[in-house]
Amino acid sequence: MGRTHYICCLSISMKKSSMKKHNFGAGPSILPQEVFEQSAQACLEYNGIGLSLLEISHRSKEFEAILDETLTLTRELLQIPDNYKVLLMQGGANMQFAMVPYNLLNENETASYLDTGVWAAKAEEEARLYGKTHIVASSKPDAYRYIPKTFEVPKDSVYLHVTSNNTIYGTEFFEDKSYDVPVVADMSSDIFSRPVDVSRYGLIYAGAQKNLGSAGITMVIIREDLIGRSARAKSKMWDYGIYAKNNSLYNTPPVFAIYTCLLTLRWLKKLGGLTAMEKRNKAKAELLYAEIDRNPLFKGHAVAEDRSRMNINFVPVHPEDEAAFLEFVKPYHIHGIKGYRTVGGFRASCYNALPIESVQVLVQAMQDFEKTK
Repeated sequence: MGRTHYICCLSISMKKSSMKKHNFGAGPSILPQEVFEQSAQACLEYNGIGLSLLEISHRSKEFEAILDETLTLTRELLQIPDNYKVLLMQGGANMQFAMVPYNLLNENETASYLDTGVWAAKAEEEARLYGKTHIVASSKPDAYRYIPKTFEVPKDSVYLHVTSNNTIYGTEFFEDKSYDVPVVADMSSDIFSRPVDVSRYGLIYAGAQKNLGSAGITMVIIREDLIGRSARAKSKMWDYGIYAKNNSLYNTPPVFAIYTCLLTLRWLKKLGGLTAMEKRNKAKAELLYAEIDRNPLFKGHAVAEDRSRMNINFVPVHPEDEAAFLEFVKPYHIHGIKGYRTVGGFRASCYNALPIESVQVLVQAMQDFEKTK
């Protein structure tokens, strides 16, 4: 049997399995259905060339076209200024926790960190290996229910690190603020969910597996004057300058993951870009938060003004209802709403590709659960 036969079988199989679950998982997360279908087809044969996407060279003209369009669409959708480089690398945001200070911070210098959750704390912990750190503020004493807003950043800080969306505790920044020092932002879970003023940041990094593509690729957007800032001798694989010089092709990149990013970026552009996406995300969040606030069986975790659109955290008013509700929603084909262990309760991740219809189903389940009491 040839590739064409398998492609036909794949198409039939996908039609048979069209009853998908409503995936509120925190990541790897839901992607647009067309991205699933197009990337699956490409695994069997890419663009009619008789080869799978998984077996083409990363130096081939086919992949060069994929990479070029991915970078072009990224710059277009985020309106990235010319003095910034877009880098694609592996290792996830966890590797960036170390790569940022490794590339920006000298041993005798200090970097400031805003502690708004588990990932922000992990980033600060890694930075201590390469220099000194200063926590400007923390919401940990209040279970990370809010984002601190009144704090001072020492002017001798090399940078201020922030986590724009906190997946575990459900808080999010909605404003791109400038400070007296460069801002480094972990946007792993909200990049491409709204327009961003990139010029207000020195460096942005994001794992792809929430709003951008499949797991395996991390995007870094860095202002050119910050490349090579630290004086330490660097491993080539950990040097932003090497990635910039080689157009992210110093070593073999994750070809498939980059292709899923390209397909997602095309989908975003087709829908109207980030302004349109923000409108969709606001509608989903408002619908679910309205039910959380109305329903006497549930309450939100984060303070109202800092509530995340991406990760909506809520808990049962009566602790014994937690297990009962998780069991209750199974017939509704709802997946992935169990809360993180440090918060408990429920977490509905409403990333870009999640349709509002899935939120409507969850709201209906919450209302039906209320009727059982």
